[in-house]
Amino acid sequence: MEERIATLRRILDGSTYTVALCGSGMMEEGGFAGIKGGDRAYEIEQKYGYSTEEIFTSGFYTARPMQFFDFYREEMLKNIPEATESGTVMAQMERDGKLQCVISSNIFEQGRRAGCRNMIYLHGSIYRNYCPKCGREYPMEYLRDAKGIPACESCGFPVRPGVYLFGEMVDSAMISRAVDEISKADVLLLLGTNLHSEVFGNYIKYFGGRYLIIIHKHSHYMDDIADMVFLDHPRRILPLLGYGDTGEKECE
Repeated sequence: MEERIATLRRILDGSTYTVALCGSGMMEEGGFAGIKGGDRAYEIEQKYGYSTEEIFTSGFYTARPMQFFDFYREEMLKNIPEATESGTVMAQMERDGKLQCVISSNIFEQGRRAGCRNMIYLHGSIYRNYCPKCGREYPMEYLRDAKGIPACESCGFPVRPGVYLFGEMVDSAMISRAVDEISKADVLLLLGTNLHSEVFGNYIKYFGGRYLIIIHKHSHYMDDIADMVFLDHPRRILPLLGYGDTGEKECE
């Protein structure tokens, strides 16, 4: 393992432009159980009477806002994953000029909370909410602590979570920015995701750089395409690279 870590460090130190793609495994390593997979999907349907794919949609938010927010508060806002050592290392790499951009499907802003600055959040953020009628913005705590439907204090309209719900199109400008970053990359890090990702699959094809590195707990047959694969949580691999302080303190 030491030799492989040393090789990865040399690759990163020699890179002209490094981009990290952070998938659901980053939320998993922070303690988030997810809302779609296996037992969790069954538990949610038994608890709420609807599947995750039905509840977490704009149609359900519009037609059944009370039930939508019951789900959103209990399953998302009260289960925010911790920022982990992965984010701390990436933030230090960014400060050292070793990491130029982080592209994430994480709506919990683990990267920003650990100190990363150049972030692209493809699926939005739980921390940036707004009234779709008047545009007034609200913090995450307003939705989390509301009794019933969190209504806009200006016009009374239900506040809209600042995340992309299932079936919604990601902003085209954000897609273009992500594609541009990946196309510039000399090294592409897949953290908590793999080449078979339904989120990142269409983005990875724009990578034409030298090294594709996967650090993910779960293996996949497509891993053979990568230059290096570490089958573990990123929080257990990235600190071994030796970039700065790898403590767990969060930076807001």
